[in-house]
Amino acid sequence: MKRTVAGLILSLAVCGAVCGAARADTVVVTADRMIDVLASRVVDKPQVTITDGRIVAIAAQGAVVPTDARRVDLPGQTLMPGFIDMHVHLTSDPRLGGYRGLEYTDNFWTVVGVANAKKTIEAGFTTVRNVGSANFDDVAIKQGIEHGYVPGPRIVPATYAIGATGGHCDSTEFPPSIKVPNPAVADSPDAIRAAVRTLRKYGAEVIKFCGTGGVFSKTDSVGGQQYSLAEMTVLVDEAHRLGLKVAVHAHGAAGIKDALRAGVDTIEHASLADEEAFALAKQHGAYFSMDVYDDDYILAEGEKNGTFKESLEKERMIGRQQRETFKAATAAGVKMVFGTDGGVYPNGDNAKQFATMVAWGMTPMQALRAATVTAAEALGRSSDVGAIAVGRYGDLVAVEGDPLTDITRLQAVSFVMKGGVVYKGPVSR
Repeated sequence: MKRTVAGLILSLAVCGAVCGAARADTVVVTADRMIDVLASRVVDKPQVTITDGRIVAIAAQGAVVPTDARRVDLPGQTLMPGFIDMHVHLTSDPRLGGYRGLEYTDNFWTVVGVANAKKTIEAGFTTVRNVGSANFDDVAIKQGIEHGYVPGPRIVPATYAIGATGGHCDSTEFPPSIKVPNPAVADSPDAIRAAVRTLRKYGAEVIKFCGTGGVFSKTDSVGGQQYSLAEMTVLVDEAHRLGLKVAVHAHGAAGIKDALRAGVDTIEHASLADEEAFALAKQHGAYFSMDVYDDDYILAEGEKNGTFKESLEKERMIGRQQRETFKAATAAGVKMVFGTDGGVYPNGDNAKQFATMVAWGMTPMQALRAATVTAAEALGRSSDVGAIAVGRYGDLVAVEGDPLTDITRLQAVSFVMKGGVVYKGPVSR
């Protein structure tokens, strides 16, 4: 018996040394300064310790760290949480506008999405909400990223966007002889509930629906309401019952206000929202996600990209108004998140919107908070993303200099880490 026990102890000791007994992977990151988005302040000479992908300590440089910790030192740089974009379409390429996309096979767009996922994380966006893609491509890309096949951000997928027949989420650019299958076109309360359940079944983690017309749908009015209050209420009720948040594509004021009354969580675009809509958003705790950079790209590049002339006309009508609304909503105290509609412009250029947000009424700190702590709140993920804080993922970005004095510095991210893994910049030593 004694020999058996002694042998067991020896075996355990050998396995602990040789078989890779649980050893924590620790990396320590330092920089000249860090932006604490929770307290809206700048911290000099920070030292962030990350173990097994989570932040375990934040201290001043020189604090004691594990002896086997790897280090990443970023002299002259400002450290921030990984950015969050609440409105992207990874499987879209704006250069293939109008009918040009019909030249490609269905699965081509998955490949586009893989390439765009890499561009997005290298731009500093470590979490994105993909609010609309065909063929459940966003779920496939999410799975590929999580299993280590391809690099990319954390993805919150919506899969298809739900909408009414002939509406913005339907295909309206073809004659009756051409049918485009879409499991998310729904026209009755029962069909709407079934669509929500189907999308959830196949991987949706947020439900997105089209409450009004849009810019890139060829035949509808950009602000016209496309679901009634009763229909919106059914959709939101079903999604919330299943534990899913709801985003609504809505440009027109009437559709925005009915969506808020129905209980949606985020308003996408919100171009023609008025003071009553601002009050409803504040009353219901909803967030606005406004893609205010897009107007520059669409009007500069749209015709060359093959964008429908009807879409260009609608953008000319609504682009400036959306920016005026953004400025008014910010001043009114509506909760604002960072959402760019990536795919309408080239994915990877997401950070260009920061400067537009500052030009139209936000401070640099407000814009940065919209893309970090506030976006995390809107996702319901304040425990793991959106801030450099103990317990959250080691999602970090850095830029040269101070982005609070020059917001355009965020367009040139020099370092990106997601979950303690470096995707861009100096590797640990």
